Amino acid sequence: MFRFHGSVIPGVLERSVFCGAFGVIISFLDFKELPVAQPVLGTVIPSIVLGLLLVFRTNTAYERFWEGRKLWGSTVNTIRNLAWKIWVAVDEVESDDRERKIAALRLLPAFAIAKKLYLRYEPASEELKPWVSPAQYSNLQNIQNMPLEISRLLGNYLQQEYKRGLLTNYQLTSIHTLMNNLMDNVGGCERILKTPIPPAYVIHLNQLVLIYCLILPFQFVRDLGLWTGLFVALVSFALFGIEEIGVEIENPFGYDHNDLPLDKICQTIKSNIEEFIAFQTIQEQDNIEKQINFSYTNPDI
Repeated sequence: MFRFHGSVIPGVLERSVFCGAFGVIISFLDFKELPVAQPVLGTVIPSIVLGLLLVFRTNTAYERFWEGRKLWGSTVNTIRNLAWKIWVAVDEVESDDRERKIAALRLLPAFAIAKKLYLRYEPASEELKPWVSPAQYSNLQNIQNMPLEISRLLGNYLQQEYKRGLLTNYQLTSIHTLMNNLMDNVGGCERILKTPIPPAYVIHLNQLVLIYCLILPFQFVRDLGLWTGLFVALVSFALFGIEEIGVEIENPFGYDHNDLPLDKICQTIKSNIEEFIAFQTIQEQDNIEKQINFSYTNPDI
């Protein structure tokens, strides 16, 4: 209840104090018996209309936030499925096929990192380096749409393995479907990022809330007296807070405390792929050792 970090208090405190101070001034004038009490002003902006506008604003922003989270959740699941399918589907006939396959799998965390950077309008960073080759990293530094480029690199690998006969047409089609899903997720996030809530609506709502809060002292000063300032400050804090929440979450891909935890999501993907590669490698080594031991203990086979 008393948490400050991550709340909207910093964004609304100044406006709330201003409206509260205005309420104090009006209550002081009323105390001096000046004719400032005007209850009729409460009908200028009906409370229910303002409430509906604020709810619509917040719901619209939350829908964008939740849609972004679903798209990133789909990205995580798709990358996991891709890792499993590529590992199982692509055969290994030459000594370097395993290394090529692992290099392809490492492009999957690179895709997630590139998507995060792309949505934040940031260039290729050091975070990408461990997951791509030096040549690929150098190329990514000069490309704006990094997720698309990494998708192309992964597609080239799959096409080469298909031409070598290490991948069937059905398997290639199945993997391409998952890759298409990854790019669809990028497109969905782009839609959220590049289609903000119309500024005219946001500005007008901000103005309505401010006018409403400045009208409150005239409406309630006769009943509340010297408590008017505190009452107005609390109501202003509530209304400005609801409005500020919409501002905070309408673009969920940034660094704000209330944005999506993209760094943690990418870290989850990196850990998953690293564990997957390590586990599969160890498991296959164990299988080879078991086969050798079995052959040694059964020389007649």
